[in-house]
Amino acid sequence: MKPYTEEFYGLRNKNTEYAADLILTSLLELLPDISSAVDIGCGVGTWLSTLERKGVKRILGVDGEWVNPELLVIPKERFLPGNMVNGIHIEEKFDLAICLEVAEHLPADQAEEFIGTLTGLADFVLFSAAIPFQGGTNHINEQWPEYWDELFNARDFVGFDFIRSAIWNNRNVPYYYRQNILLFVEKNRLDELHLEKIRNNFKPIGLIHPEVYTTKINKYHSLKGSWKLYRNAVKRWFRSAYKQT
Repeated sequence: MKPYTEEFYGLRNKNTEYAADLILTSLLELLPDISSAVDIGCGVGTWLSTLERKGVKRILGVDGEWVNPELLVIPKERFLPGNMVNGIHIEEKFDLAICLEVAEHLPADQAEEFIGTLTGLADFVLFSAAIPFQGGTNHINEQWPEYWDELFNARDFVGFDFIRSAIWNNRNVPYYYRQNILLFVEKNRLDELHLEKIRNNFKPIGLIHPEVYTTKINKYHSLKGSWKLYRNAVKRWFRSAYKQT
């Protein structure tokens, strides 16, 4: 995985603070008492910082060595530099694991192992990953939610899709959370959820947010976008023709 810039992390923290507070407030009402949390791909630690303010005592953030410690919004000793591509080895167990817009950066042949890492860290996993053609820096495995749902199911985790409907039209929340964020729960802990607080808890399905769709369409309607679309079509044709020979 290649590093993001310091400017990226600074802007992302500012844009994410509101979303983290809104989403975690609803999430903590659903879950049993959460006293510890780990965030894989934490950036500067915005989600963990929000959890600290809400009373979560023990936190750990994991991200690449390229994250400037001076930009962290969590204690430096609660940040662990790590390369997700090389695997993450954490002995601690947590009540909640967070992994948002990270999995798409890893090779497809590492997806199963990565989900195994997340489910080994906590029985409750807040998760999101980019869908096909969402686009972004170093995205190499964009998949629909059903793909990730199957990998979690193989680890005896059940998916809940109740957050997206609550934030879908809230433009103060970054579109990738509105489009992709899900909760996965170890099946033996299902009885501990306060499900009466959920109006919709349907199985994760693939959805495309209108904001993403219109952005992509407008991009490809430009001259530059049309040329890129043409080049990609030619490349796909040659790949298809090569496979048939």
